[in-house]
Amino acid sequence: MQGERMEGEEKPRRFVSSEELRAHNKPTDMWISIQGKVYDATAWAAIHPGGELPILTVAGQDVTDAFVAYHPGSVWALLANNPSLPLVGHLSDYRVSEVSKDYRRLVAEFSRLGLFDKKGYGTSIVLSAMVLMFAAVLYGVLRSPSVWIHLGCAAVLGVLWIQSGFLGHDSGHYRVTRSARSTRAIQVLTGNCLAGISIAWWKRNHNAHHLACNSLDFDPDLQHIPFIAVSSEIFRSLTSAFYERKMTFDALSRALVSYQHWTFYPVMCVARINLFAQSLLLLCSNKRVPGRFLEILGVGVFWIWFPLLVSCLPSWWERGLFVLVSFAVTGIQHVQFCLNHFSSSVYIGPPRANDWFQKQTMGTLDISCAPWMDWFHGGLQFQVEHHLFPRLPRGQLRRVAPFVKELCLKHGLPYDVFSFWEANVRTIATLRKAALQARDKAQPVPKNLVWEAVNTHG
Repeated sequence: MQGERMEGEEKPRRFVSSEELRAHNKPTDMWISIQGKVYDATAWAAIHPGGELPILTVAGQDVTDAFVAYHPGSVWALLANNPSLPLVGHLSDYRVSEVSKDYRRLVAEFSRLGLFDKKGYGTSIVLSAMVLMFAAVLYGVLRSPSVWIHLGCAAVLGVLWIQSGFLGHDSGHYRVTRSARSTRAIQVLTGNCLAGISIAWWKRNHNAHHLACNSLDFDPDLQHIPFIAVSSEIFRSLTSAFYERKMTFDALSRALVSYQHWTFYPVMCVARINLFAQSLLLLCSNKRVPGRFLEILGVGVFWIWFPLLVSCLPSWWERGLFVLVSFAVTGIQHVQFCLNHFSSSVYIGPPRANDWFQKQTMGTLDISCAPWMDWFHGGLQFQVEHHLFPRLPRGQLRRVAPFVKELCLKHGLPYDVFSFWEANVRTIATLRKAALQARDKAQPVPKNLVWEAVNTHG
């Protein structure tokens, strides 16, 4: 009969156009293309180790560069004969840009040199330093009657939280030990138990940030209404793809944003409260959270030891000052997160995975510093390199920076590097520009008593 195939005859190859591929970008229908092969990732998203959100964010596109950036070579074997990731066909108009070709060559070269496996610093040394700092905090609070010693302990605790944040950041991108189990233990101990922040929340948030770097409606790291808006485009009350809600820009938001260049640093001093809240909201939600019980247990440990420690201080005002100082010192890290992105280019809409290299370089900037200051920045100073090669250990980022700069110059792409001071100035300038625009557009939004009070007195 016509159309029948003889036994052993190869199945005819199906071709999928980019237009057809783009139509499959919904939660119940997600197709992706990797090196020209189109896969149905709908079922795989539910069990994807990185969560379903990254796949949904780039569904309907060729995601080769993003896949290369996030996955080691061993993962490629999962693409073959995976029942949860069936092959649909081949992309009929698959093309690779010159930028992507050079980027993939760099990834291959770094892999050949073993850079992804060379940590470049000792996790045991960092953990030992953290243990010593924690012991010093306990000793100072419990054994000394001095207010100044107590405040010094609060500052040390803030530094400890910063270093735990850097270690949590590293362990979320690659194994900081030889085994996945010990890396997971370090994540929960240093993140959930020691800092009160769910590593599961951080991974979900950070993966979305990396994939949609500086997208106003897809990157959660730019979504801080009602306190901060990095662009006047946010005044349109965009819908957050991450939080799945409308970011309403109302009169209260306008009042706060209008002075954000003055309130930025004070807000960063207490920004940790938002991380606590977001962690608890995720853990109490119906979203998929790998190891939910362990995550909740770890956060619970933090909310036992930290209040108990604070309660050992002799007076309420000293307790409040202790908390404020520890949070404020940790605020340095929150500022660092903002410096790398707030003053860079932004856009609206989902990321286009086929211009991965361009989007990452346009939405990030590096902070210049001497090698002996790397401990202070925790690898965040090489933000361009980190976004392009997220699996690369922080100890290798300085080494690969010249290659990234050369590639950017070759293709006419931005490679922005500023001092810590200059990055702060640029960030404040960006916030001031949006603040003045918020004031100019005050009339369309219904005013309330807060708005009237703030603007009556300037």
